[in-house]
Amino acid sequence: MQIRGVEDLEVAGKIVFVRADFNVPLEQGQITDDGRIRASLPTIENLRNRGARVVLLAHLGRPQGVPEAKFSLAPAAVRLSEILGCEIELASDVCGASAKATIAKLANGDIAMLENVRFDPRETSKTKSERTELAKAWAGMGDLFVSDGFGVVHRSQASVTELAEALPSAAGLLVHGEVTVFNKVLNSPERPYVVILGGSKVSDKLKVIENLVQSVDKLIVGGGMCFTFLAAQGKSVGNSLLEVEQIDNVKAILVTAEKNGVDIVLPIDVVVADKFAADAKTETVSVDQIPDGWMGLDIGPQSITKFVAKISDAKTIIWNGPMGVFEMPAFESGTKSLALAITKIDAMTVVGGGDSAAAIRLFGIADSQFSHVSTGGGASLEFLEGKELPGITVLEDN
Repeated sequence: MQIRGVEDLEVAGKIVFVRADFNVPLEQGQITDDGRIRASLPTIENLRNRGARVVLLAHLGRPQGVPEAKFSLAPAAVRLSEILGCEIELASDVCGASAKATIAKLANGDIAMLENVRFDPRETSKTKSERTELAKAWAGMGDLFVSDGFGVVHRSQASVTELAEALPSAAGLLVHGEVTVFNKVLNSPERPYVVILGGSKVSDKLKVIENLVQSVDKLIVGGGMCFTFLAAQGKSVGNSLLEVEQIDNVKAILVTAEKNGVDIVLPIDVVVADKFAADAKTETVSVDQIPDGWMGLDIGPQSITKFVAKISDAKTIIWNGPMGVFEMPAFESGTKSLALAITKIDAMTVVGGGDSAAAIRLFGIADSQFSHVSTGGGASLEFLEGKELPGITVLEDN
């Protein structure tokens, strides 16, 4: 897959729309993690330094096609202004009079931001003609388009797909880097190739697992999803998260894995709690002895030792999903221990965005300790499924 890159565009003096991912976490209007904003900096700086007039498009949260103050991009504009040390004007609308006036004032090297694209219902419309209408409104104000929001490339949305069709377009440095990494690990991974999956539900990652059991050497399963695997082996899991309707699918996966020589690695002990709370009573028990009424909220110390041993000789590691409820100190050990172990292995190590990326930041582990930390949880999962991502396909060289 060859996609056009930002260096392929002549940008000097041009108005360049950049689809970024500024969907950052907020508490009382304050950004608690600016990682996604910082991830956009290389592309923004590249365009500025080459004399472009940069117009940033992004979303925050899930407004239902109407403006809502709590979903304004104002905090992102302020934070980006602080980081870059320059004023970034935020238009008060998505593609109206304020957007036009804000863009008209730009000089070469300047940056502006339009308000949350999801304030316009056409952005996420299921009808392509409506998305195209919005994209054409933007295209009438600019010259070029750069796609740099990896967290949204798995969606058909006006600012992702239709704008790429309406203007000469290319991938930003962030998206180009993500595509390069995932193409490598999916098509030509160094072996042993190990994937670690966690998170709550098997159903969220069923297609990923079905795809991976065709190609990986080892598949390590932790988090809430491991209990459906344990139940498929006939174990009682107490009140742990269990998707009964997925048990037959998991049994089929176990059969396929055995046929393909894939080592599926499951926990051998878990930390159980009498309730889902930070102050719950806890015990560490074998997976064969989970008490009735108790729930597993982390993998146990023997499982950590087993998992770390299983990844010790890996040459490619992809990790997507925590091993437990890492936000609560009592249940952080599995996720934290595994994350630290991955940083010590001489391998290509990819963290698949989402909660995994949030966890390493919570634990104070630098992104630079891994080969790559993805900025898109959903997009990275769909890459691992082997799906075509519409926001990438539209950038391909034909």
